[in-house]
Amino acid sequence: MNIEQVRDFVLSLEGVEESCPFGPSVVVYKTNAKIFLLLPLDTEDLQCNVKCDPEEAIQQRLAYPDCILPGYHMNKKHWNTLIIDGRLSDSKVKQFITDSYHLIKIKNTRKRSTID
Repeated sequence: MNIEQVRDFVLSLEGVEESCPFGPSVVVYKTNAKIFLLLPLDTEDLQCNVKCDPEEAIQQRLAYPDCILPGYHMNKKHWNTLIIDGRLSDSKVKQFITDSYHLIKIKNTRKRSTID
């Protein structure tokens, strides 16, 4: 996958907003005003940070030690950094992004349900 393919995929998800609140070198993707993906533009290899279930985050790092790392500049318990250089299949990258999106979407839906 290249950066345009990642961006197109992320923006194809319902209700996603794209912004650069940390400056022009990091694109942030949110749903329901919550971040689920960060895409730095100034790295040698394409990479992104995705939100994870804490137990799954550890399992993913163990399964792919060379291309899934603890979330760079993020809470290592809840975030992983994916190195997108061909070692992870496009379908795996999309799955990790989708999982991150759903973690935020579900969490926010539950919060709204309890408020209503």
